[in-house]
Amino acid sequence: MNGLLLLTIALAYFAAGYVFYGGYLTRLFGIDDRRSTPSETRNDGVDYVPTSRSVLFGHHFSSIAGAGPIVGPIAAAYFGWLPALLWILLGCVFVGAVHDFASLFLSVRHGGRSIGYVIERLMGYAGRQMFLVFCWISLILVVAIFGLMVAGTFVKTPAVATASLIFILLAPVFGYISRNLLTLRTSSWIFVPLVFLTVWVSDFIPADLVSFYSGEGMDAALAQKAALWSWMGVLGVYVMFASVISVKWLLQPRDYLSSYLLYAMIFGGIAGICFYAPELKFPAYIGYNVPIGNGQPTDMIPALFILIACGACSGFHSLVASGTTSKQIRRESHIRTIGYGGMIVEGILGVMSLISVAYLSEADFAEIAANPVNAFASGIGVFLSKLGISGTLATNFISLAISAFMLTTLDTATRLTRFVWQEIFTPSYETQERMQNEGIPQKKHPLVTFITNPWFASAFVVGLAGFLASTGSANSIWPIFGASNQLLAALTLLGVSMYLMTKKLNFWITLIPTMLMLFMSIWGLLDIVNAFMSKNLTLVGAAILLILMAVMLVVLSVIMLRRNLRQLYGREDRGNAEV
Repeated sequence: MNGLLLLTIALAYFAAGYVFYGGYLTRLFGIDDRRSTPSETRNDGVDYVPTSRSVLFGHHFSSIAGAGPIVGPIAAAYFGWLPALLWILLGCVFVGAVHDFASLFLSVRHGGRSIGYVIERLMGYAGRQMFLVFCWISLILVVAIFGLMVAGTFVKTPAVATASLIFILLAPVFGYISRNLLTLRTSSWIFVPLVFLTVWVSDFIPADLVSFYSGEGMDAALAQKAALWSWMGVLGVYVMFASVISVKWLLQPRDYLSSYLLYAMIFGGIAGICFYAPELKFPAYIGYNVPIGNGQPTDMIPALFILIACGACSGFHSLVASGTTSKQIRRESHIRTIGYGGMIVEGILGVMSLISVAYLSEADFAEIAANPVNAFASGIGVFLSKLGISGTLATNFISLAISAFMLTTLDTATRLTRFVWQEIFTPSYETQERMQNEGIPQKKHPLVTFITNPWFASAFVVGLAGFLASTGSANSIWPIFGASNQLLAALTLLGVSMYLMTKKLNFWITLIPTMLMLFMSIWGLLDIVNAFMSKNLTLVGAAILLILMAVMLVVLSVIMLRRNLRQLYGREDRGNAEV
């Protein structure tokens, strides 16, 4: 099989999915540009800010992607590239993109509120609280895993650390100038080249902490560990500040600039594959039970559905969609481009990730696949060498692009975790609306006021994520992150299914994926409990808690759904009888 042919087929398939299935969802949900969006009706200049489609797409994609569509497919390639490819193709168009579109739509239609608000409307206050706690635990896992991955990339490729720091400093300057002094287009012509220049400059001034600590007399292993946790500390301080300040100062401008890294990486990767036209030497299928990245023999099912989250389906996307994106979307028609289209681009990146390692032999793959980010950067770097681009420069650029995505995911996840934490301590939305209508001021206990303070909430998140990261490596935390992520997707799709049922619309498009993701994710969590029972009690405890909350939410949703359907159809039957 040739990688160019595989990519061509995938691109045609994804384009058809966006046009036809995305168009069907637009009609089914009743997208209407005549309706005002929350960014217009609740514009506060901090979280609710009307944003152009191109800028918001950059933020949304950078937030949802991270390293997920790269790490997942490469981790799943141990079973062969064909099973991973099939799940990316089918999952992306019919599960993941539907999930992202629907969660963004529901949040926009509910005033830019979180998916927790929608859950409360469908499952009641108890359901909302369980769902929010579930989300909060899942987001702690996201912050922990991506913190480890970013810090690991900085240690492995010090030039990327330098470029990332310069990039962070450029973003607020660009944001200020583009808002107050120059137009967005003119500012882009100045700052986008500067972003790419940082890749070249950083190669001459790498932030190599390993060499620094080695110079202080530490042995190699201790220097590596010291460098990793030094970067974890720097990242912790950064995300704490980035998650609290206004989105217009850092989040929006940085994500807009990083979107150009994204486009360059994807189009450069596609061009490299086109010119290199790699033959896929890696087997299409190896076996059902094979040793994967952690060296443990693993069954393909449910591992395939757990390892590949971003690129096929990811529950984290619903939190991004309802947490930040829905508050910035300017027109309802943008939901299809940003929600459905963003997931489609993830699918394309997932296929590229597979090709970047599938051209290797089994022996070469075994050597490099332990670090999927570096494997991807190295593979695309080899392909780009056909265009006359230095392999080292190309690898550094790809690593910077991935690092930029992971940083965005990291601080977006921290901001979302803060939102969720604060939401847990609020009364039911029905109570809030009643108090607002009656002019009754909402009073908080001093302790609640303190622990929901944005700075405390963010610091608490960073501290817990740091503790969780200290209990294991990225490879050990990734499976529980993947399983909890997919379980979150299942619960979100369950809420969407309930919404469609009450509206008497086609609910099968979300209910079937709900059952698939629910079954696979709980199976995956049970496997994690079995595998880590005597090795990591923290991960085992988290897995058991997630399973229990998911089961309770499913039972509650069934009870509420039966009640809602009886009320809906009972009322209709009584009306027909009266006629």
